Amino acid sequence: MEKKNKKNTQDKQSETLRNQAEKRKLTPEDFQFVGKNIEKMESISRPSLTFWQEAWRRIRGNRVAFFSLILLITYGVLAIIAPMLSQYGFDQQDAYNMSQGFSAAHWLGTDSLGRDLWVRVWMGARVSLSIGILAAGLNTVIGTVLGGFCGYYGGKLDMIVMRIIDIIYGIPQLIVCILVMMVLGSGVKSLVIAMIIVGWTGTCRFTRGEVYRLKEQEFVLAARVMGESTFMIIVREIIPNIMGLLITNLAMAIPSAIFQEAFLSYIGLGISPPQASWGVLAKEGTKMMTAAPHLLYVPAFFICSTVLALNQLGNGLRDAFDPRLRGAD
Repeated sequence: MEKKNKKNTQDKQSETLRNQAEKRKLTPEDFQFVGKNIEKMESISRPSLTFWQEAWRRIRGNRVAFFSLILLITYGVLAIIAPMLSQYGFDQQDAYNMSQGFSAAHWLGTDSLGRDLWVRVWMGARVSLSIGILAAGLNTVIGTVLGGFCGYYGGKLDMIVMRIIDIIYGIPQLIVCILVMMVLGSGVKSLVIAMIIVGWTGTCRFTRGEVYRLKEQEFVLAARVMGESTFMIIVREIIPNIMGLLITNLAMAIPSAIFQEAFLSYIGLGISPPQASWGVLAKEGTKMMTAAPHLLYVPAFFICSTVLALNQLGNGLRDAFDPRLRGAD
């Protein structure tokens, strides 16, 4: 009985709808011709960006990496202009203001000899950042060239270079740097040479693997057919395709070089006083740890913040240059 009543109700509703449709018949005036919106169809929904523009956009979108980049640029600018604008020299001693704290006259205080710590910090930044960038840059160039040729040619060259890398990897890098510094003596040149002797191996092995993977790709085969020399194929075809990874590797290698310089200077094998570097300042600060702890905390802060910023920037560059993430956002 219930099913019959339900069916009758549905029939009445259907009849009502048919009656309403018959009363109001659709006419051509009820429709509007839209046509083709040529301007909208041909418009570009997303601007065309080059590889580097896309990478820059992604870095700006990464707040941590972008803040790290701004911080590093600020440190670099201050390292250049701060000592020139200050009224104090980095080795100017003042017997009446030794081991002073923060003040209007000395923003970061003074050391045990009365030298202005603000000026010495930025003079040390010149040395530490220069050594880090120079050593990491030369290691990247040497490792890229050797790795490129080893990966492309293979054979005896590859075997010899890989065995040399295995030998260097078998010895802790810091010990090799210490031995080289003991032979060559202290100084910026000796530091850079010591870091280069052991620092190119990682980049070389990484580049070799990437070149070995890319050398059989279609664009490389096309370059061979076009008659390009092997050197030009490596320089113009293969290296640009791994440039993003090389830049990321460079950004990650700079903090390691800065830390090595700070450590070697801390143990007395790096920069010699009265020259300033962050490692030298940290070493001098440990002697006054109880009387003036800021002499250690200030250079330690700049070392830690620089290394952390470079690591975060390296992570951001790795994400920005990853082609698999280009369409993710």
